[in-house]
Amino acid sequence: MVDFNRFTLANGLRVLVHEDDTTPMAVLNILYDVGARDEEQDKTGFAHLFEHLMFGGSVNIPSYDEPLQRVGGENNAFTSNDITNYYITLPATNIETAFWLESDRMLSLAFSEKSLETQRNVVCEEFKQRYLNQPYGDVWLKLRPLAYKKHPYQWPTIGQDLAQIENASMEDVKAFFKKHYNPQNAIMVVGGNVKTEDIKTLAEKWFGPIPAGDKYLRDLPQEPEQTEERKETVTADVPLNAFYMAFKMPGRKDENFQAYDLLADILSQGHSSRLYDTLLKEKQLFSDIHAYITSSIDAGLFLVEGKLVEGVAVETAEAAVWEELDKIVSEKVTATELTKVKNKSESIMVFAEMSLLDKAMNLAYYELLGDAASLNTEINKYLAVTAEKIQQAAQQTFVRQQCSTLYYLTAKNA
Repeated sequence: MVDFNRFTLANGLRVLVHEDDTTPMAVLNILYDVGARDEEQDKTGFAHLFEHLMFGGSVNIPSYDEPLQRVGGENNAFTSNDITNYYITLPATNIETAFWLESDRMLSLAFSEKSLETQRNVVCEEFKQRYLNQPYGDVWLKLRPLAYKKHPYQWPTIGQDLAQIENASMEDVKAFFKKHYNPQNAIMVVGGNVKTEDIKTLAEKWFGPIPAGDKYLRDLPQEPEQTEERKETVTADVPLNAFYMAFKMPGRKDENFQAYDLLADILSQGHSSRLYDTLLKEKQLFSDIHAYITSSIDAGLFLVEGKLVEGVAVETAEAAVWEELDKIVSEKVTATELTKVKNKSESIMVFAEMSLLDKAMNLAYYELLGDAASLNTEINKYLAVTAEKIQQAAQQTFVRQQCSTLYYLTAKNA
């Protein structure tokens, strides 16, 4: 159970406070309701570029890291297709330093050509290293546009291509900041050895004067229902043949989301899971196989991906995967399988409640989904999933005309 108090500033900033006097530490987490899905088709990678720019100094604080290191603090951030999240952990006695740093960059990020150039180069280098110069690195650059034709999930967080980041102008960057990085588009969670009244005072002092900004109203193009199977083949200098099957599934707020999450676990979590047990151990078709979901806020993807054992025909391996998927469509999972994955989900959630940072990030995310209090009842949704619900999820998902498959073959097979 994660207790918290909530208040909202006049400028729209939502603040949640989780008091925990068992630790000398505190965390300040700010979730901005902006991700790669909020970018324009020809200006992608901006949310991720901003994650880097936000550490480039603000008008009154030229170096973000220095004052934080002086008070024993650490910081980091991450971007997804749905959100951007920044966090600071530091001794609770120094919490005001975190307020000072975060409020200054929300109010007045330093937009210098030098900072933009530096961070653009960092992001371009990351693009090359992680996506272009690594075996299978560009899978999401190929798979997303295969699976999505209208919705902006069709590009990964890093962006569609290097050129769009290289050509990001100061004008574009400032406009993106003005549109998304304001109090009413943010949720702040403060957790640790703090008192709500003190946090209220600090929030009013540091964030209260920041103008609310214009309310961003999200109106994204919706993905039409997929009615035909899609396939694409890539050959590259990779060690093994692989393929990636992407099926559409409901978004994070859907009432059946938990059934899909457990379905993925039944298929591939642990060495006794179905795909691992049958296709890797018994039939020895794959050297590696996984099923997982993207957990996107809008309609997401259910993925099955595997790297083949050398010498195994792609057609043989793919047919074997479909056999397993058809089995879970036609027969209910066993009580033992269901109990095992529910227990695993429960232990993961309990474990997350032990970390102050995880609690803060989860409170912010569940508040974004609708209500932070639902964090405390989430496990009940998992425990309530029945074998029938799992089967229904499988029946709605594993349909050939809703499948987008990317074949990633070694150059020597070409």
